[in-house]
Amino acid sequence: MARDLSALQKQYNSSASAQRRGPGGPGGPRGHMGGMGGKSSLKNARKTITRILGYLAKYKLRIFVVLLCMLANTLASLCGSYLLAPIINKLTLAVTGEEQPMSNIERLADNIISRFTGAVNTAVRSEMMSYILTVIVIFAVVYLVGILTSYIQARLMLSISQKTIESLRNDLFSKLQRLPIRYFDSNPTGEIMSRFTNDIDNIDMMINNSLTSIISGTVSLIGTFVFMITTNWLLTLVTVVFIPIFTFGGSAIAKASSKYYSGQQAALGAINGYTEETVTGQKVVKVFNHEDTCVEEFRLLNQDMRNKQLRAQFWGSAMGPIMGNTSQISYGVTIGVGGILMVLGHLSTGALTVFANYSKQFSMPINNISQQTATIFAALAGAERVFEVMDKEPEVADSENALDCPIRGDVVLKDVTFGYNPDKTVLKHISLYAKPGQKIAFVGSTGAGKTTVTNLLNRFYDISDGEILIDGRNIKEYKRAFLRRNIAMVLQDTHLFTGTVKDNIRYGRLDATDEEIVAAAKTASAHSFIMRLEHGYDTVLESDGANLSQGQRQLLNIARAALSNAPILVLDEATSSVDTRTERHIEHGMDRLMKNRTTFVIAHRLSTVRNANAIMVLENGEIIERGDHDDLLAQKGRYYELYTGVKELD
Repeated sequence: MARDLSALQKQYNSSASAQRRGPGGPGGPRGHMGGMGGKSSLKNARKTITRILGYLAKYKLRIFVVLLCMLANTLASLCGSYLLAPIINKLTLAVTGEEQPMSNIERLADNIISRFTGAVNTAVRSEMMSYILTVIVIFAVVYLVGILTSYIQARLMLSISQKTIESLRNDLFSKLQRLPIRYFDSNPTGEIMSRFTNDIDNIDMMINNSLTSIISGTVSLIGTFVFMITTNWLLTLVTVVFIPIFTFGGSAIAKASSKYYSGQQAALGAINGYTEETVTGQKVVKVFNHEDTCVEEFRLLNQDMRNKQLRAQFWGSAMGPIMGNTSQISYGVTIGVGGILMVLGHLSTGALTVFANYSKQFSMPINNISQQTATIFAALAGAERVFEVMDKEPEVADSENALDCPIRGDVVLKDVTFGYNPDKTVLKHISLYAKPGQKIAFVGSTGAGKTTVTNLLNRFYDISDGEILIDGRNIKEYKRAFLRRNIAMVLQDTHLFTGTVKDNIRYGRLDATDEEIVAAAKTASAHSFIMRLEHGYDTVLESDGANLSQGQRQLLNIARAALSNAPILVLDEATSSVDTRTERHIEHGMDRLMKNRTTFVIAHRLSTVRNANAIMVLENGEIIERGDHDDLLAQKGRYYELYTGVKELD
């Protein structure tokens, strides 16, 4: 049965899903942190803009050159328009014989043109023809400057935007590497990936297109205003009267649309998260015939996405028509007043023509900026989501005196109590020790806390009560990276990266030689099957090693751990998902791997822990029995029930 929309939204956009879906049940890691959120409106647009500008500030010189180019381009456009005034006045004089009233700046433009006309006039009989040819040449030069500066501006702005986005992606990815495992346990992979794709792409569009339009529009607006007021202050006043209308309309639409763009980005993240999980778990979907359910649930999320996009795009697209029609009204009123002034003899034909053009140009930047509303709000919503990840608390930094001295593998847990959530205790007063080279096994029902013990050894999570000691020192005294280099893990869920078999084994120690890689593979009993692959150690693995069997993937995982040479080894149900024959093959590799290492084994099949030095039986977060295999069988307690099958594992 398909879940309703509210349930799906909670699962992918709130902490409620984390509590339901976390490993280890309701008390698992996902239960601690909230999801990545689906807030309905921008939280702090000003702060977000400031942070984006902080990235752009690295390219101050280039931005300064861009501004100069924009200024030159605007001046070229405005001067080109202004040259129309004297030529129209000249033509009017030639046709009607009536002198046109000209402003000082019109006379200045006419004088400039007339100076060049003398040279042209020697080759052209008609004075009017020479005047027109002069204007054409000046037009060509002016607009050539405009074209050149526009090209330079576009190239520089493209470079700035791409370098900014590169820095943003690098910072986001670097931050992800510093976040604790708790964060990844609490948030769907698709939601995290959405930051790198949709959200950053929207920021890129805003910087490369919208930011250019805003700056260019502002420069054009100021320049046009200056030229307008030098042409006729009264018509300028008429045009400026409409600015409050533009401002009020734009702010009202912006306020109404901002919340929908954040909702749109959150809905997109939910779709990405659902799609990623469904594709990854496609075998499970088909095994349980849930195709129709998945289609229905995706339809609900997609419908929600459509509804939010409709609202966001409606308000975003409404900005253009409203501003455009308002500018047309402004243009009509300005021309009407200008016509009256011309009839009264206070304005020349050329000046009115030029001012009409400026009136259009004055509203054009406002319209262009308003049309960027959709991109801007989508980008700001995306930027908030990106910065939300960047603002998450990283793993606790190592102390200044953190150690990186050699580790032998003497491990002690003293009265350790821990819970992923403050209100849910997973481990209760756990105490145990492991001498160097010993093998300690954990058995018990699902959710008893076995995996949690190993998570604490690696400091994936830090405890608040009790102590974990390695070689007599609290693990918090060691550098975190050093500690993890000395603890190798073979997990039930293997993960292989895209690359060769050799590269995947070398992941255990990046400076390992090819000979050491082969030796590690032999230790893990993986060498023989690797040599049967098409290209041996150079065989390329893709899609998490989909062309290998589960047992082969696990053998590579064991080889990776063997290469690390870590004195402490953690085996977390490493054979639970393979058949019995493959299990024996893997066990041979693990036996060689465990030699001379302190080993912690979490086992589902109890036959794999018979030779452990000590077996800890956990139930409800407590050690209820401990001893070796024979001792525990003699006690005829919980371990006896599990081993003999009197009572099966939950």
